[in-house]
Amino acid sequence: MFGIVGLAVLLTACGNQPITEHSTGLWDGVILLNFSRAIIWLAHVFGGYGMGIIVFTIIVRIIILPLMIFQTRSMRKTQEIQPQLKALQKKYSSRDQETMAKLREEQQKLYSEAGVNPVAGCLPMIVQLPIIWALYQAIWRTDVLRSGHFLWLQLGSRDPYLVLPILAAVFTFLSSWLMMKGQPESNTMTTMMTVTTPVIIFITALNLPSALSLYWVITNAFQVGQTLVIQNPWKIRREREEKDRKQKEHDRQVRKAIRRAKQSRRK
Repeated sequence: MFGIVGLAVLLTACGNQPITEHSTGLWDGVILLNFSRAIIWLAHVFGGYGMGIIVFTIIVRIIILPLMIFQTRSMRKTQEIQPQLKALQKKYSSRDQETMAKLREEQQKLYSEAGVNPVAGCLPMIVQLPIIWALYQAIWRTDVLRSGHFLWLQLGSRDPYLVLPILAAVFTFLSSWLMMKGQPESNTMTTMMTVTTPVIIFITALNLPSALSLYWVITNAFQVGQTLVIQNPWKIRREREEKDRKQKEHDRQVRKAIRRAKQSRRK
């Protein structure tokens, strides 16, 4: 989390001047300028700055898709052992140093047995944050992208009909809701984030230029599709129920075998 916050602060401090051919430095003159050029080129190919933003956003999401898959799998493994982690925390609930050390030892053992690295889920986020932020700033700081038109939108102004803020909030909710549905059990914090995050996105998008709201809608819509394909909650639930069924059947067979062994000894 410190790494993510540090990167955000660092990149925010890189400046807000418009991106032009005369921009210099690694961030402005290389990364943002080339992102901006790519979007403008795609706009000419696909017939408009709005389409350029949409296509480039999809391309970026496809490029970072392997990182997202890795992160998703890591998060799923971590979610699957949450009941065991909670059981350990309940067992070692005392706050003395010896008990806390024992808790850490048992948690590390559980992570090792489950093949889970608690830090691995954050690393892809740190890697992709500069990419996403570069796309965001390339749109925000390129005058021609903000002055173009797309459908009823003037890309440098707010959506007059609030369609994009509503879609951004809806897709954000769907993405969070789908991920929550795939968890073994929900908690108050997850539920609150699922409800409050779309509201924050909606309020924020009300004051953003349509170019940025459009990017936000596309990236969240892509996230919904990605979740349905990679982390489909109904598929995950079926797999979890099947696993539980097999485990219960195995336990039943073991108990049955033990009873038979006891009966044989009595005879």
